[in-house]
Amino acid sequence: MDTATLMATGRRVIGIEAAAAAALADRIDETFAGATRTLLGCTGRVIVTGMGKSGHVGNKIAATLASTGTPAFFVHPGEASHGDLGMITAADVVIALSYSGETAEVLTLLAPLARIGTPIIALTGRPTSTLARHAEVHLDVSVSQEACPLELAPTASTTATLVMGDALAIALLEAREFTVEDFARSHPGGSLGRRLLLTVADLMHTGDALPLVPHDAGLRAALLEMTAKGLGMTGVVDGDGALLGVFTDGDLRRTLDRDIDIKQAVIADHMTVSPKTVTADILAAEAVHVLETHRIGGGGLIVVDDAHRPVGALNMQDLLRAGVL
Repeated sequence: MDTATLMATGRRVIGIEAAAAAALADRIDETFAGATRTLLGCTGRVIVTGMGKSGHVGNKIAATLASTGTPAFFVHPGEASHGDLGMITAADVVIALSYSGETAEVLTLLAPLARIGTPIIALTGRPTSTLARHAEVHLDVSVSQEACPLELAPTASTTATLVMGDALAIALLEAREFTVEDFARSHPGGSLGRRLLLTVADLMHTGDALPLVPHDAGLRAALLEMTAKGLGMTGVVDGDGALLGVFTDGDLRRTLDRDIDIKQAVIADHMTVSPKTVTADILAAEAVHVLETHRIGGGGLIVVDDAHRPVGALNMQDLLRAGVL
């Protein structure tokens, strides 16, 4: 096949599948709202089931539901008939996927689920199918044609099922008033989770790792402290432990340009007075904003308490390692 033919095939497939998804909009009606309310009223878990390609789509729908505020998991219908049915209770709701509505492994679950009292929401392409007739709610995901020219491989139909699943998940998300922070809590390992959950307290260096010198310390002592703690800076405190200033690698370069006697210099004469600070309870992402806004690159930030006493320190490298940047 030449390049033009291959490109035409790709565009045809996308067009067919896009049309299948678009056709679902007219089926978002009272039945869809009823399915959403059934899921909202679920006091247990949402169980998604399906065979073959429908099973793969079901796994994704369950994952989307779980990550957007609706506890859900996938159960393979074949495994359900051999013991996994014990995972399902009357408090749950089952979303059953079968384009034909006649998948044997799924139909086998109808009688046991009826005995348990678990409601079924069916997504099929045949409203008169066995599965559709036995479900409490049926959502029509039929398509006019598959993208597969042989009409064998599920293509447009699986896309339509997936889109209907996404529609349910997002309707539930909005009904639950699910927030960005809620999403982050279920994605603690992702970049969003790190930005929205990690606080300065989670990353800052404390105790013996916190670089500090008294205001009357010599410049040489401050350099030794900076070297020992490896943060490219040191805080400077008064006799009560309150922060007076900070001395960074940048301050050192500027000090050396003045050709001073390092052995005689006192840190208080060369520190940056009233430096930018943060508190331990703010998000690490807010600390990034402070660093970027004030162009604090080589050094870092001293973390202070309500009495303006240093309790920690962090720099850009700490934020990079944590994946906040």
